[in-house]
Amino acid sequence: MTFVPVIPESYTHVLAEFESLDPLLSALRLDSSRLKCTSIAVSRKWLALGSSGGGLNLIQKEGWKHRLFLSHREGAISQVACCSHDDDYVAVATSQGFVVVWELNQERRGKPERIYVSSEHKGRKVTALCWDTAILRVFVGDHMGKVSAIKLNTSKQARAAVTFVMFPVQTITTVDSCVVQLDYLDGRLLISSLTRSFLCDTEREKFWKIGNKERDGEYGACFFPGRCAAGQQPLIYCARPGSRMWEVNFDGEVISTHQFKKLLSSPPLPVITLRSEPQYDHTVGSSQSLAFPKLLHLSEHCVLTWTERGIYIFVPQNVQVLLWSEVKDIQDVAVFKNELFCLHLNGKISHLSLLSVERCVERLLRRSLWNLAAHTCCLFQNSLIAGRGRKSLTVDKLEHLKSQLDLTTCSDLISQLEELILKFEPLDSACSSRRSSISSHESFSILDSGIYRIISSRRGSQSDEDTCSLHSQTLSEDERLKEFISHQEEDQADQCCSSHGNEDNVSHVPVTFETDKNETFLPFGIPLSFRSPSPLVSLQAVKESVSSFVRKTTEKIGTLHTSPDLKVRPEPRGDEQLCEEDVSPVTCSKEEDTEGIKEVTSQPPEEDKFQELKIATAEAMTKLQDPLVLFESKSLRMVLQEWLSQLEKTFAMKDFSGISGTCNSSTTSNEDVLLFDESKNGILVEDNEKEKRDSLGNEETVDHKARESVNSLRDDLFRICSPCSIANGLRKDLAELTTLCLELNVLNSEIKSTSGHEDHTLQQHSSEILACQFLKKYFFLLDLKRAKESIKLTYANNHCVWDTFIEGLKEMASSSPTYMEMEEGDLPTKLKLVDDSVPFDSPLLIAYATQLYEKFGESALRSLIKFYPSILPSDVMQLCHHHPAQFLAYLDSLVRSRPEDHRQSFLESLLQPESLRLDWLLLAVSHDAPPSTSTMDDEGNPRPHSHLFSWGYSQLILHLIKLPADFTTKEKMTDICRSRGFWPGYLTLCLELERRREAFTNIVYLNDMSLMDGDSGWIPETMEEWKLLLHLVQNKNTKPDPQNSPNGSFSDGPSPVNLENVALLLAKAMGPDRAWSLLQECGLTLELSERFTRTCDILRIAEKRQRALIQSMLEKCDRFLWSQQA
Repeated sequence: MTFVPVIPESYTHVLAEFESLDPLLSALRLDSSRLKCTSIAVSRKWLALGSSGGGLNLIQKEGWKHRLFLSHREGAISQVACCSHDDDYVAVATSQGFVVVWELNQERRGKPERIYVSSEHKGRKVTALCWDTAILRVFVGDHMGKVSAIKLNTSKQARAAVTFVMFPVQTITTVDSCVVQLDYLDGRLLISSLTRSFLCDTEREKFWKIGNKERDGEYGACFFPGRCAAGQQPLIYCARPGSRMWEVNFDGEVISTHQFKKLLSSPPLPVITLRSEPQYDHTVGSSQSLAFPKLLHLSEHCVLTWTERGIYIFVPQNVQVLLWSEVKDIQDVAVFKNELFCLHLNGKISHLSLLSVERCVERLLRRSLWNLAAHTCCLFQNSLIAGRGRKSLTVDKLEHLKSQLDLTTCSDLISQLEELILKFEPLDSACSSRRSSISSHESFSILDSGIYRIISSRRGSQSDEDTCSLHSQTLSEDERLKEFISHQEEDQADQCCSSHGNEDNVSHVPVTFETDKNETFLPFGIPLSFRSPSPLVSLQAVKESVSSFVRKTTEKIGTLHTSPDLKVRPEPRGDEQLCEEDVSPVTCSKEEDTEGIKEVTSQPPEEDKFQELKIATAEAMTKLQDPLVLFESKSLRMVLQEWLSQLEKTFAMKDFSGISGTCNSSTTSNEDVLLFDESKNGILVEDNEKEKRDSLGNEETVDHKARESVNSLRDDLFRICSPCSIANGLRKDLAELTTLCLELNVLNSEIKSTSGHEDHTLQQHSSEILACQFLKKYFFLLDLKRAKESIKLTYANNHCVWDTFIEGLKEMASSSPTYMEMEEGDLPTKLKLVDDSVPFDSPLLIAYATQLYEKFGESALRSLIKFYPSILPSDVMQLCHHHPAQFLAYLDSLVRSRPEDHRQSFLESLLQPESLRLDWLLLAVSHDAPPSTSTMDDEGNPRPHSHLFSWGYSQLILHLIKLPADFTTKEKMTDICRSRGFWPGYLTLCLELERRREAFTNIVYLNDMSLMDGDSGWIPETMEEWKLLLHLVQNKNTKPDPQNSPNGSFSDGPSPVNLENVALLLAKAMGPDRAWSLLQECGLTLELSERFTRTCDILRIAEKRQRALIQSMLEKCDRFLWSQQA
């Protein structure tokens, strides 16, 4: 493998193709020589592809699903435009000059309809289409220079005309040559022709020519929206010959001319694609004098154009070429935000994304495209090192990438990646190097009183140059330090509160630092005389060096620091004596090293603190291997309760505040290190309060209100992270046992709490409250996936436990950048952010889904189908338990997302447990349904034609009914359908359960002969069933006519069930002679009209002719066979 060249660091963005649309075109049969794609448009929801055969394919971008096909007899599709502010409208121009506007009716689940066909440009070539950004209006331009506007009245608007006569097509203007491009923004229409650009105020009907100099050729122009928050007015950019652009204000006045000719002499950047390895040639080419045929606003600050050679992206306000890449044979480009869809001359389509280099690498890593990710890292290593890529692209990720490469085939690539990792300084190493340079001028000494004194040789003599060097760091470094320093300040405040609360009980050695004021921003107070690649290593070294010195002077320091408060203190008992003997004058922890002034007591090793818990955990895991314990519920619960008492004792110890900061990220999972700041502070307050109570014993007097506030704080906060580091083996066993306790509802123990009194209040709480408290206390130990499933099964009807679980997930996710970025933006943007940033198997995915649902409601639920099976219907049911109708909308969308022939089996796979079938059926027939007074009369019988009413979830109901089930379940489903008046489902179930008598009775009440016609009709099979049907019809005719349905009369509806229609059906099924004899037997022949007699005569003649035809055919066959035999 050859050496990968390095691209200069000024290039920070790249075009990337992560997926090919060739399979989509192949499925649409747009890859043949006879039929190919001729036009393209894109919106938030749709990718619209026009074909040479006159068809318009609408592809849903979410999942690349083909949703609609709109055919046109007016010729091939030449232009397509999607409405930017309403995805339900699309405009199409054909090769014959017709413009067709479609309303898709997706929200109402109706069929698409043509709401307008314009022949204003008939016989001309339509060259440009553009939608108004506020109202439903389409602007059309053709090759003769004519520009018109089509104003639409749709079903979404009031159809009442303002005036008596409406003229929906309005001619805006006719320019001097072919219209090259149209663009619209805030009441202004921008027209670019072959000679110049024009600006039109469509409201006041005013026109301006932009600039004085003409041009000759295809040159585009576009609006550049301003920032509303900054009060900037929109700008206009017009292409000029020689790789130039005019910058124009919103009034049409040319402000300046930007020249990009020399800037385009740089070599092209490669497109990151799976089709080939990215290649880069350092050779600088000659300047390019180009004509930009169209200009498109891309992303926020960029303008895009293209030629036959490639794609060019500019930042015009900075007169900068962001990038240009070679993409051959482009016919047209459609853009949406940072996405590009390129239509090539051969009908192929490329889907490109404009991304920063680090975002591109992250996506490649998530897709496991290791070789391509490594190539990209090596190509853009200068940009990654100099930019902000280190914030998201860490050394650990690069090491993981290197481990995935093949040593035999990627040796050169691995060596380059190793060099990059060496240059790729970790986030905290900038702090370490800066700290190292400072600490070389400092030293410390211990006074006789035990006070540490930091002596800075630069105090009062630091040069201005040194001061400037400290503060003139890059923006990215300051941002990396900001979060770390803020945590230190919060911890320092908590520790100060703790020291004030304990100063009467334990002797402390104050540590004082004397540093210059302009050094206070440094994250560490203790000087380091060496440079370490990791702050943890540095702190550990300092701790060891200080500890060795302290051991030599422990006796002297202890003698000098005998506190008078200890003399009047009552004698400790039991465990308090042991804790007191372990107290040492000075101990350095991570929090001391990072904060400066602290009062700290030494702690015993973490191994000693967990020794009892380790023993109890090992014993419990051993007992669980015994089948007599594992399969005996009572024994299993006793084992878990005994272990839980030790867990409560361990994690309720008073001295975890001293080591809570030593939680090592290398021994904890990514989820555990997401410590919520408030929960950490709450743990510190809780532990310090317990220290005070233990030190004073039962005789201390603590303010009652203060105790209550601490308890309330403790109850409302989660332990998202372990208060100290836990070995991986122990953590795995703790997670198994803790999750098992939650699953078996072993949520508390009867062991006395560490404060010395038995907690009787927990016994009085309900199991839901105990579960909530258990989740908050041991959230950091739970297997979150198993915990979620357990909560859904055990507390399905008590949603407070689910809400508590979700609250914990939110706190765990709240410190991630993705969660913070989701505070702003629309639903599609947030969905794309979650899809790109959150792994599909992450338990935090449901927390992001909850955030989307709380903000966007039902529309967010419908969008969650893309995350199936990571988010299941049972999760969504818990999510929207206050609004069950919204769950139906999600379930219906999820089932509809599957192919028609797979929906039945897919729905069956979702029905776990089986009891959900009846719940979902009852839910579906209760929402978006007609009122019961419209479907049933006072006696509970069906009203005529009520089976034709529209039910919002009829397809979902029919799918549930047709699923296989036992007899009892089918009967219950039948009762549900009858009680709610869903007659199509009721008839289906009646015939399935062989309750044919009930079915025919209800068919007569529904008064619709179509229910007994056709292949899917229910026709009587025996003579008894025919007699029953005739008897029911005869009884119905003797009753008075029922009142009209509340929804109106059905006089124009289907054929009614009366005696003559049933007799005709009988004659067709059994023959006229047998039908006549049966009618005579029932005494109904007198009630029949001449129509029945004529029909019977026709049937007899048809039978005779049919018999004669059959006889003739048999004779011909017989003669043919004999002739062959002879």
